[in-house]
Amino acid sequence: MIPLMLECDSRDSFGLDPVSMARPPRVVRRRPLDPPLRQNLQEFRPLPRWARLSGAAGGDRSAMFFAGAGIAHLDLVLRSGVDVSRAGRNSADVSNAGKNFGSEPGFSGALHQRLALKAAATSVRLARLREDEAALRDAEHLSGVGVETSPSGRVHRLWRLFATRAVKFEAPTLSAAAEHIGARGAMEAHGVADALRKIVTSANDPLAAAAGVSAAAMYHLAAVPAIEAEIFALWLADAALAQKLGWSRPLPLIATAIGHRALRKDRDGRRPRPSDPDWADALAGAYALSAQQAFDIAIDLSRRTKKLSHVAPKLRAKGAARVIDMLLADDCVSPARAAKVAGLSDRASRRLFDRLVALGAVRELSGRTNFRLYGL
Repeated sequence: MIPLMLECDSRDSFGLDPVSMARPPRVVRRRPLDPPLRQNLQEFRPLPRWARLSGAAGGDRSAMFFAGAGIAHLDLVLRSGVDVSRAGRNSADVSNAGKNFGSEPGFSGALHQRLALKAAATSVRLARLREDEAALRDAEHLSGVGVETSPSGRVHRLWRLFATRAVKFEAPTLSAAAEHIGARGAMEAHGVADALRKIVTSANDPLAAAAGVSAAAMYHLAAVPAIEAEIFALWLADAALAQKLGWSRPLPLIATAIGHRALRKDRDGRRPRPSDPDWADALAGAYALSAQQAFDIAIDLSRRTKKLSHVAPKLRAKGAARVIDMLLADDCVSPARAAKVAGLSDRASRRLFDRLVALGAVRELSGRTNFRLYGL
């Protein structure tokens, strides 16, 4: 919950005669910050130059070093929150508890979904569909919950699954994910799940697990059109990486960088594919590039979350705490959706977002005067 200004009546709390206090003073109390806004709110330094993969090094085995450096920095971000379940909500030093136990920071939902949008935009380009990030964002957030969407929208929702659940290599999970690319009946889910679990278990490191799982997926998805199979293989690579790293849920990474020109080595500019013989090297380069981009986004979101925590006590609107929770959990929020979830009128919801923009806590992302979308 988010700190709000609460009004409460003082009731003889200091032993005073209640008769002499016919009209007790109204005391304004400020509730302490709760997660997710309270969580450490630490500042992260930019990824150092030595940890950034240069374009000239893309696809080389040295990319494994840069991938490890970038993923290690991301791991620090994803463990920078407070583990309230172990530290206790009333812990005397919650910030120290976060350092000891490590859970996802308050803005992790926004980070996952913002990267999901980028991964979806790249996947859609691979499939030669026309939607860009703005179109995908509109389709998801203006169409309503549970509304059937386009093939591009289904790909977006595939990547958005990472923010809502821990992905395990089990038949129901794989079947549900395959449905987003129209491939649910094109594979034997139980057999594929068993094969992928064995690869993850036997892999020596997270990159090897991601490379092995994605390459094996292409074999098991032979009956699926090549582009759809490749998108699913990239999705599985991120799931394998997260499992090997012990993350609570996968982060959409590899698809955000797989089309980068630094990874194109052939004369014809052919991009790497999971079925390539040197896929492990290309995958390392893709993770090096995507991890540094994700870390930069995380730094920005951390700064914006800190700003949001500073302005939260100034918000008097009913339901403001719920709206802030929504902003921290997703790429963006529409005023209509916020009004429905937080129990606000449409007008009150729009005024709340106008107030947040004026305070510098959120941005309007669509650039429109109508059907606006707001995010960190």
